[in-house]
Amino acid sequence: MKITSLPKLQTERLLLRQLKENDNQVILFLRSDEGVNTFVKRPKTNTIEDANNFIDKINKGIDEQNWLFWGITIKDNPELIGTICLWNFSEDKKIAEVGYDLHPKFHKQGIMNEALVGILDYGFKTLELDTIEAFTHKNNEPSKKLLIKNNFNHIEHREDSDNLDNFIFSISRNK
Repeated sequence: MKITSLPKLQTERLLLRQLKENDNQVILFLRSDEGVNTFVKRPKTNTIEDANNFIDKINKGIDEQNWLFWGITIKDNPELIGTICLWNFSEDKKIAEVGYDLHPKFHKQGIMNEALVGILDYGFKTLELDTIEAFTHKNNEPSKKLLIKNNFNHIEHREDSDNLDNFIFSISRNK
């Protein structure tokens, strides 16, 4: 992975862009709301200061090429509605994990599908990844449906040692 800055990615309806300090209210919501985090094991963000620290950590990690992390917005509206990332890269930078979250008021509109299609395209064509994985809770039906719709396969013989309730999905680049 050799990027000098996080590229803005556009789809038909969306702009995927780097997080900014004024995204802190939405980051606080996404990382603390019980509904958004029902199936996610991660540290909660409890204050605006926590949200600001998270944004700083994410942007530093982008600069250090540890991950790629986009804020999801509707074109012509800069307000953050979700996030999507490629992270947990293999040592040879051929495998990455995708992660995502979306504000509940934007569920069931095809937004995360559109964002995921854009990220898969970028990951396979630009980064030349061989495989993209996704770890999702076994009971998170919307996430499982999204992954299956985008041709991910459930890897039944693998376990997530950090969360045994997760299923691991994978998709490979067409060579």
